[in-house]
Amino acid sequence: MTSQQGVVLAIDQGTTGSTALVIAHDLQVLARVNAEFPQIYPQPGWVEHDPEDIWRSVGDTVRRALAMADVDASAVRAVGITNQRETSLFWDRATGAPIHNAIVWQCRRTADVCQRLRDEGHLERVRRATGLVLDPYFSATKAAWTLDHVPGARARAERGELAFGTIDSFLLWRLTGGAVHVTDVTNASRTSLLDIRRVAWDPGLLELFDVPAAVLPEVRSSSEIYGHTRGLDFLPDGVPIAGIAGDQQAALFGQACYGAGDAKCTYGTGAFVLMNTGAAVPTSEHGLLSTIAWRLGDAETIYALEGSVFIAGAAVQWLRDALEVISTAPDVEALARSVPDSGGIVVVPAFAGLGAPYWDADARGAVLGLTRGSGRGQLARATLDSIAQQVADVVEAMSADAGRQLTGLRVDGGAAANDLLMQMQADLLGSEVVRSAVLETTGLGAAFLAGIGTGFWSGPDEVAARWRSDASFEPQVEAAERQARRSRWKAAVDRIRGPIG
Repeated sequence: MTSQQGVVLAIDQGTTGSTALVIAHDLQVLARVNAEFPQIYPQPGWVEHDPEDIWRSVGDTVRRALAMADVDASAVRAVGITNQRETSLFWDRATGAPIHNAIVWQCRRTADVCQRLRDEGHLERVRRATGLVLDPYFSATKAAWTLDHVPGARARAERGELAFGTIDSFLLWRLTGGAVHVTDVTNASRTSLLDIRRVAWDPGLLELFDVPAAVLPEVRSSSEIYGHTRGLDFLPDGVPIAGIAGDQQAALFGQACYGAGDAKCTYGTGAFVLMNTGAAVPTSEHGLLSTIAWRLGDAETIYALEGSVFIAGAAVQWLRDALEVISTAPDVEALARSVPDSGGIVVVPAFAGLGAPYWDADARGAVLGLTRGSGRGQLARATLDSIAQQVADVVEAMSADAGRQLTGLRVDGGAAANDLLMQMQADLLGSEVVRSAVLETTGLGAAFLAGIGTGFWSGPDEVAARWRSDASFEPQVEAAERQARRSRWKAAVDRIRGPIG
């Protein structure tokens, strides 16, 4: 059952699983269903997904979410897609069958190619056009690897027989019965093949990365009708697919960060901070990425600064799994609250190097400041502090790049449920931290984009008026204490940095 207004279906296709959300006009989440799928590790440092596993997980979650919401599929007014960015694949245009597993954003198999391109002096050219660094994280070198390692793939690609895309494009192709080969501006901006100022595929970059133009999807806005469902057993024909954005951009939109200077942080395994910079293409001098935030229909393109923290929630998992300090992740809050402070302990969780703004792959984690009186509570509190400190590093870099101080940070993701962590974050930023009433803002953003693209919601103003917070956290420490804590953290980071140059 549902109102006559119907519902919007959001497909949130993530790294470890797919989630379907059924969202009513008043933004109530009527159902949320997740299904995990296998991770494939062909050799150390390589990560793949079977695209058919992904597709099955999407169908499974949609069916179960509609059933849980007690909503008939005919009530779905629009479908929105958000996805793990950079993960990409090729498929046969005639059959829709993938020619190889999808290569996941985490995969490092093309590190040598990226190093060669850096050695050849292409870094600044790539950064200037795309806003990105040369790293196997992004899609272009994954595409070239597939064409060079699947027998006959490059010749077939040159003949136009293959389609390439990030996961959004693959899902859209399948949802429309092969009628539509499209990506949106946000996902395109993560391939290293898009000129983010012209918002068009760059012929020079296609040549540099050796990716033929014939395989690429059409680049469209983040909110418009791309096509309609066809030939599915979990949705009727004719449902418009009308919203697409990569997961972090979808979260920014789902948090209603619609003004320049608005920022959000999503706390998951890592932490991702994005700041809306409006129609101005940002240039980072402080280790951040420039990216497209979204484009609504024919409106102007909106841009963002992005900073990625590699280890956030994963640091709590380390306490749980490796050290067995806690039994479950939520236990960390009560343990950390059992002591007034960290007792001088500083944890730097550089388990996979340091991300933004340091980009130090050689850095390694450390626990500093241990004394005979150090215990589990102090370690737990220092671990939470390390998450908030890393986010503060990124926000400081953003403020310097944007030339404006952050006035508030909207937060979401699993670890955002931790009140102590959120208070620490407000204290270290010296600004308000506002937690969304819906922590799964990636799916919410995809739903908003699809609903706006079909007129289900009139536009961002209506969505922003309906957006609700769960709690807000104001700074509770003086500037001198904040500065002392930040200085102690930065000194600890300097101690564990790898060789420079």
